[in-house]
Amino acid sequence: MAPVADRIVLSFAPSAADGDPWSGVDTAWIVDELRGDTYQQYLRRAHGGPVAVGEEWAEFVSCGCATPQDVVLRVERIEGGMALGDATTLAIHPRNDAETAP
Repeated sequence: MAPVADRIVLSFAPSAADGDPWSGVDTAWIVDELRGDTYQQYLRRAHGGPVAVGEEWAEFVSCGCATPQDVVLRVERIEGGMALGDATTLAIHPRNDAETAP
């Protein structure tokens, strides 16, 4: 097994299935959900093990009243190892194509 990473930086964008992925999205709500202890524990369990920069995970968050918001999480940076484990800190921030274009 690969050494456990100290920190993994993830970015997220809402699903683009409906055209403009950012229209009508409450980014602050999504960030709060993704950074919550329960959600981060879920991510560690669901995606635990080796990870690679550029890897993407299709997920969703609850926006209240049983309204899910599809999001795509992307591994931007891995520090101190190459595996996601229980001790790995997850840093999550919004992304848009203009910020991440090569």
